[in-house]
Amino acid sequence: MMPAGVGLVLFLLLIRLFRFSSVSALSIGVNYGANADNLPPPAQVAAFLKQSTFIDRVKLFDANPDIIRSFAGTGIALMITVANVDIPALASRNSSAAADWVAAHVAPFYPTTNISLVAVGNEIIATSDRNLIGRLVPAMRSLSAALAASGFHQIRVSTPHSLGILSASEPPSVGRFRRGYDRSIFAPMLDFHRRTRTPFMVNPYPYFGYTARTLNYALFRPNAGVFDPATGINYTNMFEAQLDAVHAAMQRLGYGDVEIAVGETGWPSSGDAGQIGVSADDAASFNGNLIALVNSGKGTPMMPGRRFETYVFSLFNENLKPGPTAERHFGLFNADLTPTYDVGLLRGGDQVRPAFSSQFLRILRLHSQPELIQKRHLNLITKRKSLRLDAIIVLFFPSIAANLFIYTCLVIQTLYILLLQAPAPAPALALGGGAGRWCVASADTGEAALQANIDYACGSGVADCKAIQEGGACFSPNTLLAHASYSMNSYYQAAGRHEFNCDFGRTGVITSSDPSKHPFPYR
Repeated sequence: MMPAGVGLVLFLLLIRLFRFSSVSALSIGVNYGANADNLPPPAQVAAFLKQSTFIDRVKLFDANPDIIRSFAGTGIALMITVANVDIPALASRNSSAAADWVAAHVAPFYPTTNISLVAVGNEIIATSDRNLIGRLVPAMRSLSAALAASGFHQIRVSTPHSLGILSASEPPSVGRFRRGYDRSIFAPMLDFHRRTRTPFMVNPYPYFGYTARTLNYALFRPNAGVFDPATGINYTNMFEAQLDAVHAAMQRLGYGDVEIAVGETGWPSSGDAGQIGVSADDAASFNGNLIALVNSGKGTPMMPGRRFETYVFSLFNENLKPGPTAERHFGLFNADLTPTYDVGLLRGGDQVRPAFSSQFLRILRLHSQPELIQKRHLNLITKRKSLRLDAIIVLFFPSIAANLFIYTCLVIQTLYILLLQAPAPAPALALGGGAGRWCVASADTGEAALQANIDYACGSGVADCKAIQEGGACFSPNTLLAHASYSMNSYYQAAGRHEFNCDFGRTGVITSSDPSKHPFPYR
């Protein structure tokens, strides 16, 4: 039974938040990749998204005219992408390349197709290609100017980044951009975003940063949290921590006011044998809670009240993607348009989210027709042996429940869990086998791949790369091979010592020979 004092507090909170008059419409984007040989035609996909789902934004990894054309008249906001190889030409001041690109990829379709944003390349910093990196911001400026010159003032310009852009991210308050790129690349880029009122776009993936011990933290499930002593904040999910680390890095450069968008994030529903935390239930937990969070409007601990334009990766399972099994199972939907699991995105179906009972969400969908809240809905709820807080609200305050803003629901549900259920922290899970094994870079790995491995491992928040920074105990020998091997092994050891933790695009090798005999220890 709910204590009277707690009930009074929750009731007063309800009244205080009643100023929100209606439930806000669900808004979420998806990444529409096409690395598969069994996907339905783009026109069928567009019609399905429009008619059968709440998905209102779509991000493309290219500017495929057939796909762009298929979204004509749907009203769905479309993000299209400039190919990485086109960036140098777009950056040239004496070239018409930007105007030509707009004429070829935007003008024939806009505004019939609601092109809302153009992404200039994809994760350019992670390529370590200095030619592309140095021309990225000029290309963004040129394309923005070309769009404006064509009268397309509403179309924004941004570029997605992996979290490898950060040299430090844990705890979030220490977030900072990589040395050498902070002032030369990110300061002018953030200045561009401030002037054009466009979002700085990042791809935070808790999936690539979790370990056996932090799985619940990554999946938004009950956990003890991660405390940031500098801010006094206890983070209960990795997604918010990753966003706040990016925000902290932006603040260091004086651009904490620039909005952040989430270009990619997601969780696979299947993986390799023995891989923990990869199932349909795990994917539903992450994506369901993610959708609830970004629609709540509550923001993050360091950015309260902010909304984040968010694109889940991905729309479909893509059967031709290379790499581990999980890479082919990030989809919300199968190729036949059936859901891989239910996170409440289908119109007409139960809006199942981990934060709410389905009965309450069913009533929320009727907010514009309160007269339809009939006895049969209440009967569904009263069959439960113990009432959830949302059921109590519906039973005793039906008019409020019919018009309650979803943020209120999230706040109250969270209070209920914290005050009444008080779950104990989940016990730490055992790490995978492999004691006495180390992960090192293959000796024939190219420099670009070695640098990419360093960027990934050190940017993931899993590996501890302090020792190979300048002045660190393992900085010498200062070679890419040594630093890559150190960072890859640090990631492998922390992530659970599974074979897939040492894949690194098939450039990692697991060895039973203790590499601490080398000048740079891996332990």
